[in-house]
Amino acid sequence: MSARRVSAWHLVLAPLALCFALPFVWLLLSSVMTNAEINRFPPALWPKGIDLGGYRYVLGNAMFPRWFANSLIVASVAVVSNLLFGSLGGYAFARMRFTGSRVLLGLMLATMVVPFQLTMIPTFLVMKWFGLIDTLGALILPSLVTPFAVFLFRQFFLALPREMEEAAWIDGCSRLRVLFSIVMPLAQPALATVAVLTFLSTWNDLSWPLIAINHDTQYTLQLGLTTFQGQHHTKWSAVMAGNVITVVPVLVAFLLAQKTFIQSLTSSGLKG
Repeated sequence: MSARRVSAWHLVLAPLALCFALPFVWLLLSSVMTNAEINRFPPALWPKGIDLGGYRYVLGNAMFPRWFANSLIVASVAVVSNLLFGSLGGYAFARMRFTGSRVLLGLMLATMVVPFQLTMIPTFLVMKWFGLIDTLGALILPSLVTPFAVFLFRQFFLALPREMEEAAWIDGCSRLRVLFSIVMPLAQPALATVAVLTFLSTWNDLSWPLIAINHDTQYTLQLGLTTFQGQHHTKWSAVMAGNVITVVPVLVAFLLAQKTFIQSLTSSGLKG
């Protein structure tokens, strides 16, 4: 097997990757330091020993597992619903021609450039009308499907050949059966991309939970960690440990879907 060629781009990208990794490395090292080492000046670059007091403090907090579970529930439901509804919408825009489809697609894409600050109050009023404020439903309902998921699925479906679908239609398959039996197995890159990006955005969201949630039992991990940091600002080892626990699921999700994620962006994400 021949060795992989090293291009000039590696000389540029390797230092950039190291720069992006340094904050996470520092976060990980700080989480196993004592408070004295973290507060020392000049700061310690390497811990004298591994101290897990911060992790014990965080995991011993009665609310932290609840916040983790809340974030996991919201993110999981958002991922599943975006995969389902996003694929249905994307397939409709890619393969079906109906009155006003182009206008509807344009309106949907236009919502992608509307900042959250403009929709924050109307969304809050709708959630209040449904009686969902201060519940996980207020975080789940606005995230059930996103324009980006529909758009990405549409772009991917447009790149797929129609021959297999037409053959299935001739055999009597319905559109839904064609979608779930033939098209979706071929759309693994798009599925992985939508799943990862939806999980990232939902898991890391702080603005909307800060508005919609009041009681600490309904906090997500990001919101709970913010209040946790404010209440325990002197226990930096615990704050760092909490941040590590928050980052690890996101990092694992991306690493698991990295190959198909990149394949989707390079093959269909930018096609018109």
